[in-house]
Amino acid sequence: MGLQRSARASLWLLAFPLVTLVVMLVAIAVGSVNIPLAGTVDVLWNALTRQPQPDPMAASIIVTTRLPRVLCAALVGAALSIGGASMQGLLKNPLADGTTLGVSSGASLGAVIALAFGVTIPGLPYSGVVVLSILFACLSLLVILTLAYRLDSSLSTNTIILLGVIFSMFASAVVSLLVTFAGEQIRSITFWMMGSMASASFPNAGLLAVATLVGGLVLYGCARELNAFAVGEDNARHIGVDVRRVRFTVLIASAVLIGVCVSMSGTIGFVGLVTPHMMRMVVGPNHRVLLPATVFGGATFLMLADLVSRTIFSPRELPIGVVTSFIGAIFFLGLFYYSRKRG
Repeated sequence: MGLQRSARASLWLLAFPLVTLVVMLVAIAVGSVNIPLAGTVDVLWNALTRQPQPDPMAASIIVTTRLPRVLCAALVGAALSIGGASMQGLLKNPLADGTTLGVSSGASLGAVIALAFGVTIPGLPYSGVVVLSILFACLSLLVILTLAYRLDSSLSTNTIILLGVIFSMFASAVVSLLVTFAGEQIRSITFWMMGSMASASFPNAGLLAVATLVGGLVLYGCARELNAFAVGEDNARHIGVDVRRVRFTVLIASAVLIGVCVSMSGTIGFVGLVTPHMMRMVVGPNHRVLLPATVFGGATFLMLADLVSRTIFSPRELPIGVVTSFIGAIFFLGLFYYSRKRG
């Protein structure tokens, strides 16, 4: 039975990249101006090989506007999902995520401060948002862990999550206060807070790619330890796992990923919660398989959500966070009903 499940999970891992690629091509082709899939592939191939484009208008739409947006959506989805799956495995809590731990709220607070007061680094547009978002994500995690250690030196899961929820409420209150006095920036801040890929660009995609690659590799390097956490921290400690080191590594890597994502796309909820659950149903709980699966699953999920956000009421664009929240709420309601019905 175990071999069959492992073989099935391996087949899924082979299928996931293909599904992600197909969804990416569809997301690039579909929009306010639909471009045939074959034409989209031709434009991308010509751009990759630096050949002349037979249709300059289609090439401009695809290469300049849609490609960076779809790449950013895929990378944000991948980063949030692998971070959420790692936190859930670490804390053994199906609702553990950057949102419930207060990291997303901390990152949002830093980004809103940068937007409201125009904080930036000379010569690097939007750098202030990125730097403050990452800084406040890590600082929020540091504050939560410090308080948790003062209250419970063993850093138990329940203490961390409870303090994370409290800190999230505090950070959200400060963000609301800043928005009240934001003046002319209030519209852009409000739209950004609901999540948006409108500011996507190739430099943003490059930064996201580097952060996702480095952070993803760090988290995947903890896959064996995360499997050990599934049977309890005490058991993990008895088989030689450095519980405190793994906990700090996973939380800090996840916080940096969340900070980068929030700085690029605003607050997008439910991605780090929904995708790990979906992938766990398909490939099982083994983190050596689950973490790569969540990368592709998260990328696919957010590309589809972004596609819906910019096409369902075209030419008006919905905040992507609204779409993911609708999907996440319906998914968890169905999951709760199914779980209750079974047991």
